[in-house]
Amino acid sequence: MYKRALSLLVLGSFLFMASFLCVKSIDRIQLCSEPVQMLKLELEQLEEKAKAMEERAILEARQDPGNPEKGLGILDIAVSGQRVVDYGMIEHTLAYDLPDEELDALLRIVEAEAGNEDEDGKLLVANVVLNRMDSELFPDTVTGVVLQKEKGISQFSPVANGSFYRVKVSEETISAVGRALMGEDISQGALYFAARKYADSGKMKWFDENLTYLFVHGGHEFFR
Repeated sequence: MYKRALSLLVLGSFLFMASFLCVKSIDRIQLCSEPVQMLKLELEQLEEKAKAMEERAILEARQDPGNPEKGLGILDIAVSGQRVVDYGMIEHTLAYDLPDEELDALLRIVEAEAGNEDEDGKLLVANVVLNRMDSELFPDTVTGVVLQKEKGISQFSPVANGSFYRVKVSEETISAVGRALMGEDISQGALYFAARKYADSGKMKWFDENLTYLFVHGGHEFFR
């Protein structure tokens, strides 16, 4: 009788711990996916705004066909709370339609690499990742690009030091990544970036001798 009661007690404790770990695991999954859900919501809102602006422009052009200023080219659309761009710079469909896992990787690497940069600095990092994905020189997925290793060395230092997995994605990063996914590219085709102040001197020497320098923004220099 005693052994049976002890067995039931042990089994009950095991089931409780299993349930607790399961709940904690679900919580982690939900926390990880929250920035992705926020990004998808923002993209939906951007598409709705763009479509509304396009419909308005078409209506105005039909009502006043003799006025060349009543067209798509002069309309502005808000992409973030602080930035307004001409409608001609943005389509009402996504330039990149990525699955959740890819969105999560893109958000994380942008936050990890450019968390202290302004929104354009974050946009530039997203641009570089997407440029690599489009290039024949690199893997054709975001996760492939972000997790790529060359001779056993990670291409992105936050992956190597683990900060990529620990970052908390900010609203500004979500906005910047949203702009990139909608097709806004200010990178001039950059495929590389580096913070010279913190980079290994040998790595920067390779950048200077083998790549084309493009520009500097914030703490990063960009190359092609």
